[in-house]
Amino acid sequence: MEKIITGFHSIEEKVRAGKNQSNLKIFYSKAGPRVKKIVEAAEKTGIKVLQVENAKIDEMVSGLDETLRDHRGIVMKIENTSANASNLINFDTWIKSVGSEEKRLTVVVLDKVTDPHNVGAILRSCDQFGASLVVMPEHNSASDIAGNEVIGRTSAGASAWVPVAIVNNLVRAVEQLKEAGFWIYGADAGGETLGKIDFPEKTCVIMGSEGTGIAQLLEKKCDTIVSIPTCGKIDSLNVSVAAGVLLYELYRRQN
Repeated sequence: MEKIITGFHSIEEKVRAGKNQSNLKIFYSKAGPRVKKIVEAAEKTGIKVLQVENAKIDEMVSGLDETLRDHRGIVMKIENTSANASNLINFDTWIKSVGSEEKRLTVVVLDKVTDPHNVGAILRSCDQFGASLVVMPEHNSASDIAGNEVIGRTSAGASAWVPVAIVNNLVRAVEQLKEAGFWIYGADAGGETLGKIDFPEKTCVIMGSEGTGIAQLLEKKCDTIVSIPTCGKIDSLNVSVAAGVLLYELYRRQN
């Protein structure tokens, strides 16, 4: 099985993460400044590069979602995509490694966030604001981090770097986080105002789906429900925007 990647950011991040991987190939048709930079970086890391006609690249992207067909003269082909992404980690191993460490850690739990655009945007914010881990359920979520190019492109390549753990049971994962010293905050309207909360060293934020919010069993595990004060005329923020605001606030206070 193979996958085609488009978008400068996504390709650049795959190049950075793909040193000496024989299953990666880059095809380009015209060497503008940005394309030339990517090609040079790919050649330095041992990734095979081929110059082809623009029509060939058009053909390669023809089966992609319409939003991904804007290739700008360069694509990456990944063969044998059944392999896991290098940033997918085992949650149990990670939680054991945390132990009693006295350092700031921020974990984001996504409950039933199924839109890959939202997942990609959240991963981008996690990268920019230093989240330590993103936890997602195996089912009822857009958890195909390695194979979903919408996630890759929306995240601007962050999906290749942000540590992600896919778990079978989110409730159990949150219980393990609590046992490891994390305070659990559920993001939802009507909770404690963000500015009034003194976040601890180890913080976990649960983001629920836009349709149903946080599942009841997960909400019961929260120490506090936190809300973002707004002044608009609509009900609430998009889940990815809300995650970005919360992560920025945590980052701002830590720095």
